[in-house]
Amino acid sequence: MTDTVYDMVILGAGSGGYAAALRGAQLGLSVALVEADKVGGTCLHRGCVPTKALLHAAETADAVREAGAVGVRASLEGVDMAAVQKYKDGIVSRMYKGLEGLVSSRGIEVVQGWGRLVSSDTVEVDGRRLTGRNVVLASGSFSKTIGQEVSGPVMTSEEALALDHVPASAVILGGGVIGVEFASAWASLGSQVTIIEGLPHLVPNEDEAVSRQLERAFRKRGIAFRTSTMFESVDRHEGGVSVRTADGATFDAEVLLIAVGRGPATQGLGYEEAGVSMDRGFVLTDGYGRTNVEGVWAVGDIVPGVQLAHRGFAQGIVVAEKIAGLDPRPVEDDLVPKVTFCEPEIASVGLSEARAVELHGRDNVTTAEFNVAGNAKSQILGTQGFVKLVSLKDGPVLGFHAVGARMGEQVGEGQLMVSWEADADDVAALVHAHPTQNETLGEAAMALAGKPLHNHG
Repeated sequence: MTDTVYDMVILGAGSGGYAAALRGAQLGLSVALVEADKVGGTCLHRGCVPTKALLHAAETADAVREAGAVGVRASLEGVDMAAVQKYKDGIVSRMYKGLEGLVSSRGIEVVQGWGRLVSSDTVEVDGRRLTGRNVVLASGSFSKTIGQEVSGPVMTSEEALALDHVPASAVILGGGVIGVEFASAWASLGSQVTIIEGLPHLVPNEDEAVSRQLERAFRKRGIAFRTSTMFESVDRHEGGVSVRTADGATFDAEVLLIAVGRGPATQGLGYEEAGVSMDRGFVLTDGYGRTNVEGVWAVGDIVPGVQLAHRGFAQGIVVAEKIAGLDPRPVEDDLVPKVTFCEPEIASVGLSEARAVELHGRDNVTTAEFNVAGNAKSQILGTQGFVKLVSLKDGPVLGFHAVGARMGEQVGEGQLMVSWEADADDVAALVHAHPTQNETLGEAAMALAGKPLHNHG
């Protein structure tokens, strides 16, 4: 039986789906939001939010451990993982309640169950058919497992977040965002960690200077890593796992965390049968989220590009506005800010130096770095790192890259520089508050403008 015809039927209530639903409802569209699990998706329940809560607990453990350095007498008695879980779950639960309230207050119909696209305008959920003038695919992503069975000591981020204790030792497969965040948290909570990464650097999608700085920081923290090293096999035994790499080395640990990225959750959902263009499981769209099938749109992790919650969120808004007849700006992946919440934090937006050179030629690209050692707040926080700006010569800033404590909070200004095509003189003329981490951006801009004040040399 066919129910009402909705303006939008959205398949998936993660960051992309619920943003499309909220914006669509705000613009007067009738919306059905289909979700088998909970509104908020991976990011809220099994990803960004709980991971950052765990990282905050880890940061607090480090602060207590190092309290003596600032004259505070404190000692770390240990980590009560049950209490950490309670703290983490409390945050997720409060955010979830708030989101549920928001969705229901906007008159959005939430349809509980597994949805499947059965034609270009129809989604079927447990035998019920929902017809939409527009269908938005927002089914999200899953943790890749490279053919390994996830059970016992072999886990993905989802199982790792639910652990009732801190593993004594861990091998982490993958030195990207998820891998280095868990490595950082577990090391702070007392675990012996080894990262195995196939590419030549940790965080290989960042500017190489950032990768090198993170590697230095991890060495100093006692986090072991092997780059340019390929995984071969894992044996499970009574005490945990033995991980073999292609070079013949063996690593023993209590757990193996597989953090080799996320794949698009599109299988068996009827997309291809409905004629939607796909590539290796991803849904192909234009800049506005339109697929090749009239009235079918897609947002978030199932669309090729950076898999970040805030990108999906922004795409959801663009799709809703486009459906409502507005003229939104498409989301450009290069302008999506990226933050990795390890210690030290990494923040970036725009082009890396290598990518800028590739696009514009070595002679047309210039860079400037400011080492945070010259910044008072960085000294207070006891952090090391730098801010690097990548720019066209006598032209706009193309990329912002930073590593150091609390640098995730600085990415907003980095994004404004890059998105608004500011040049070095524009930013150098702005007054940055003292003493803050934010000053490091002003100093980097002054160096780029040829008038460095606090840089050495």
